[in-house]
Amino acid sequence: MRALAVILAASLCACTVGPDFQPPQANAPADWHATQRTANGPGGASTPTVESNPDPQWWRGFGDPTLDALIERALSDNPDLQIAVVRIAQARERTQQAAAQGLPNVRASASYKREQLGAKGLLESAGVYNKVDALGAPNSPINQIAPGAGPGVERGAQSALDRLTAPVDLWQAGFDASWELDLFGRVRRSVEAANAQADVALESQRDAQVSLEAEVAETYLQLRGAQMLHATAQNLVAEQRETEDLARSAAMHGLESELDVARAHAERTQTEALLPQYDQQIAQSLNALAVLVGEAPGALDTELTPAGILPGTPPAVPVGLPATLARRRPDIRRAEASLHAATANVGVAVAQFYPDISLTGQVGTRATSPHDLTHWANLFWSWGPSVSLPVFQGGALVSNLRLSKLQQVEAALDYRKTVLDALRDVNNALDVYRTDQTRLVSLDESAAAQRHAFDLARESYRKGIVSFIDVLDAQRQLSSAEQNAQQEQLQVCTDLVALYKALGGGWEQAGPIASSAPPPPR
Repeated sequence: MRALAVILAASLCACTVGPDFQPPQANAPADWHATQRTANGPGGASTPTVESNPDPQWWRGFGDPTLDALIERALSDNPDLQIAVVRIAQARERTQQAAAQGLPNVRASASYKREQLGAKGLLESAGVYNKVDALGAPNSPINQIAPGAGPGVERGAQSALDRLTAPVDLWQAGFDASWELDLFGRVRRSVEAANAQADVALESQRDAQVSLEAEVAETYLQLRGAQMLHATAQNLVAEQRETEDLARSAAMHGLESELDVARAHAERTQTEALLPQYDQQIAQSLNALAVLVGEAPGALDTELTPAGILPGTPPAVPVGLPATLARRRPDIRRAEASLHAATANVGVAVAQFYPDISLTGQVGTRATSPHDLTHWANLFWSWGPSVSLPVFQGGALVSNLRLSKLQQVEAALDYRKTVLDALRDVNNALDVYRTDQTRLVSLDESAAAQRHAFDLARESYRKGIVSFIDVLDAQRQLSSAEQNAQQEQLQVCTDLVALYKALGGGWEQAGPIASSAPPPPR
């Protein structure tokens, strides 16, 4: 018992070898480099601001209930997101397995076997059977002392030897236990590494959630943009048909040539050729949205086929300070968790140089018949400590420690690279969002001017001031200007989605599946 007390006291004073993890510093700048150029943006533009952090539900800034509902459905039923949640559950089970290594291991066992010990051959080799046969001889000492008693003694001894050398039934039941005393923290470091890997899985799920929200929003905006361009093209076709009819009427009265009619017809059919292209974009967007929300292609056609307007951008876009990015972007948080796991694995490698001390014990009963197993006279037990110390393994332990330290260095460099990539992504997104808004203002002004020019050209033609070719040129330029302006409007909306994705928001308020994994398939 004194030895047991000493061992338990040692376990209470156990240490944890290896380096302790210290969260790395992101070393982010004080402000975004791109926001220094925002002051040169167009008046009334959607302006990024660092005064507050991004809204976790940033998509609500578009003010479109249909988009809100689609993202909620995607968070509930998207298969990729559900796979990521299952991986979190797997990582947590591996953590439980690692923690179990530091707990006592108790097993119950029961056995039956029939044994032949081979004692007869040993007795024959020792001459015991010959001595027993000699007991029945007339000149044996027993017959001399008690005449006639020798044969009876011989039969009794022969019977006793037969019982000793016969096969026996052996029944056994009991418990055996072992407990590794984690005196140097190998198990604790393993649990720490497993917990960090679980954090890696969690941040991967959050990263997938951010990407999913951005993909749903971008696909929805592309759908509404394609519907808008389709409607604009239809309006242009109607106007071009009027212009063609005007040219045909003038040609019938000898005021214009058939060449002008052919040119007007060519302009109209060229615009009509854009309609199937927009139809294709609409169909592909509908199918993509259906899959993103966990439905089969075509499931959303009835709901989303009626054309809707393209949502506008909010007047202000909160982006927060660069210092908050490291705690918000899941990929940076995942890189930090990977560095934590690599640091804990260094501790595991260091602990392998130290002795492994375990307590083992066994208790049970053993008998030649089952009903005798309950008798305390058949009780057996044993317990004691065991120590294992590595002496020579050909440099494997040293190499494993070096490898663990190199993996830690790699994880630290990966964290630094991830932070730099994140800062680059946000600055690029801010620049793109600003410049595209500036370009949109110019294209809107150009479209308005081209509309005015076309109206003037058409009215002047009716008054005989300009030729028909001037009308066609104005109409062609109007068609191009309006399509460019609307495509740029769509681009600005998708730029905002890319900016929010770069900022890493959208996972703080967990979706419906973030707390538990979906049920396994039957």
